[in-house]
Amino acid sequence: MRLMFVYWKLENAGSAQDILNYAAAARELGHEVVLYADPDDGSKFTCSLDVESADAIVFLLEWNIYLHENKPLDLDGPLRRSAREQRIVLDADGMYNDAIRVDGDYNHPAPEDSRMRTELYDSISDRIYQPTLHPLRPNVGTFLFHGYNPTWEAPLDFTDKPYGMVYVGSNWFRWRAMSRVLRAIEPIRNQVGRLRIVGHDWAEMPWWIESPLREDAYFCDPEYLRALDVEVGPAVPVGDVISTMSQGVFNPVLVRPTFNHLRLVTCRTFETPAAGTIPLFAQTPEYVAEIYGEAGTELVLGEDASERIADVLTRPHYYVDVVAEIRRHLAERHSFRVRVAELVDLVRR
Repeated sequence: MRLMFVYWKLENAGSAQDILNYAAAARELGHEVVLYADPDDGSKFTCSLDVESADAIVFLLEWNIYLHENKPLDLDGPLRRSAREQRIVLDADGMYNDAIRVDGDYNHPAPEDSRMRTELYDSISDRIYQPTLHPLRPNVGTFLFHGYNPTWEAPLDFTDKPYGMVYVGSNWFRWRAMSRVLRAIEPIRNQVGRLRIVGHDWAEMPWWIESPLREDAYFCDPEYLRALDVEVGPAVPVGDVISTMSQGVFNPVLVRPTFNHLRLVTCRTFETPAAGTIPLFAQTPEYVAEIYGEAGTELVLGEDASERIADVLTRPHYYVDVVAEIRRHLAERHSFRVRVAELVDLVRR
């Protein structure tokens, strides 16, 4: 089966890397994955504009489909040359919902934006899926999309970590989640050692983004970070994410509030447990158990976050077995081979 993804041609983005993993897993299973783009021998992707040869056209749609490098995502080309029954929409960011506001975060700034996005997705396909086990709309199915690659796994060696905590990810509606972790660190600051945050827009809000989106999505408190002696660094290439996370004894796993509300998974959901670190989950025990297995609930920050962090720092080797069990569960339930097989099954329905 030939599966064509409609997505940005980005070498350094998480979802694009997922597509590359799909391509590798698909080859092992006797299928082919291509990206809708001009053929390019220098690209890591297999690129093609031959829509007609694809068995399914998978529209991987995130919040930003309107502008990248001053161009919108090309939806018209594959739409004109494919039949409706060939198309699948993967709503990666929960945009195919009514307007939702949670803890300062939102999927749409206004109900009108929700209506327009809903009409767009409905115009593409009857088959719409979200990466959550709990879609809100009855006509939406579950397809988690993001996956786990066991070859990512780094050794769980805690003998010489330069940092107590590392977080890798951009500040996009994540300040509240990050501040809760840092508040939990405050009472035990001397035990944690060096703290590092790596990603866009933690040191200051991007001035070129218009209000109120700038304050809503990019709010940060650089004075507080300096007072807590948090090292803030620029984003790292996708290929360096796991090695960077592996520099810390623990890494918090944060999602923006609307994603937490919708129980959406992201690429980072599956990357952090593969790093040579202890993932600490800011999500509910119920969410963690259904994605990571029961073992993951031992790593939920919860109400006693300070105590959990202190325990991880005191006896990291105890948690090695917990992380190993999480990795085993993810490899069995959420590998890219599993994802490709699930996608092929969706296409054949």
